[in-house]
Amino acid sequence: MRWLFKEEPLSYSFEEFVKDGQTSWTGVKNPLAQKHLRSVKRGDRIFYYHTGNEKVVVGTARAVGNAYPDPADASGKRHTVDIVPGRKLRRPVTLAEIKANRRFAAFPLVRISRLSVMPVSAQEWAGIESLSKT
Repeated sequence: MRWLFKEEPLSYSFEEFVKDGQTSWTGVKNPLAQKHLRSVKRGDRIFYYHTGNEKVVVGTARAVGNAYPDPADASGKRHTVDIVPGRKLRRPVTLAEIKANRRFAAFPLVRISRLSVMPVSAQEWAGIESLSKT
């Protein structure tokens, strides 16, 4: 599977993630985003997206294990997943570019823009990869 994880760059930028070498993706509260997070499996590919003022896909990551219950959540409802950085995209792909392209009409980033964890289809992944090389 492929995913897009969103983070405010002032909270945890892709550059910080690369420097750390690995992180646990915690703090996801939205029920639909949690549903997606619980579905992440070892080896899944992830786009790292900067929210806030940037609104741009900046790099890739990979899940190093399956999602698991977040040990910091006393309710037992939230999950987390451990991820490692992949590579920085040659050129970041903006939300405006994605919205302007018809092939992304069904993409959750366009339809449910506030969602912090979302699936990415193979076609959407290839489209973002292609845009990052232009």
